Amino acid sequence: MGTQIFAILAFIIIGYTVGSVKIINQGNEALVERLGKYQRKLGPGLNFVVPFLDSIVWEDTTREQILDVKPRAAITRDKVPLAVDAVVYWKILDLEKTHYAIADIESAIKELVLTTLRSEIGKMEFENTFSSRDEMNKALLDQLDDATEPWGVKVTRVEVQEIAPPKEVLDSMNTLQAAENRKRASISEAEGEKEAAVKRAQGTVASMKLLAEELSDAKSRQQILQFLLAQQYVEANQKLGESKNSKVVFMDPKFLNEGVAELINRPDHSEEISDSSKPQI
Repeated sequence: MGTQIFAILAFIIIGYTVGSVKIINQGNEALVERLGKYQRKLGPGLNFVVPFLDSIVWEDTTREQILDVKPRAAITRDKVPLAVDAVVYWKILDLEKTHYAIADIESAIKELVLTTLRSEIGKMEFENTFSSRDEMNKALLDQLDDATEPWGVKVTRVEVQEIAPPKEVLDSMNTLQAAENRKRASISEAEGEKEAAVKRAQGTVASMKLLAEELSDAKSRQQILQFLLAQQYVEANQKLGESKNSKVVFMDPKFLNEGVAELINRPDHSEEISDSSKPQI
């Protein structure tokens, strides 16, 4: 009989000991209530509670967590509807506040993000929403950090992932972008033509200066003019030959050269006039 009682007592003691031991994993914390009232917080490692009196009501991680906020509708200041989503990085700082101050912390953060995000989108023009994403993220982080402090959590980062306008708005944006690209191309082409024209004019001026220097020598004047005339003659015939519907008429360069030579070799009438004006002796 004594052996049976001893066995029963040993079983009770062992069961009590096993029931009182609670192991909390690293990076987690747990809350203990005694008879329905908050009693204490358990940290990582081996912990003891009072069986039947104490109960672990909640255990959660204190590491940084990721909360994905699904796309929701928002409207810009100029009445353009958008679908926006975000990712929130957050962590629990005070497990007691997080459990007792708010019923569902993740749902609360999601709704707070959506409310703040819609408010920020409503302050912007549609064309500024894409370029102001960094400013939007900072504004969201500042407001969420202040709002979640009473809940014992810390929002470490907010990233607006996608801003999706309706299809008709996208089509309009693509049309405007294509028109802008054509405008830039036209401006670039015009600037290129202007630059080429300036360079051609500069080349012409340089050529004229060079010709003027060479033509000042009467000995080489006829040869230079004959060369230039022959060059123009060949280029003109080449351009005519490139046209499918044109008819090429060749002329004998000899006649052209003789005409130019006659003009070159013609005596200077000004000298004759000046000689005739001299008195005859």
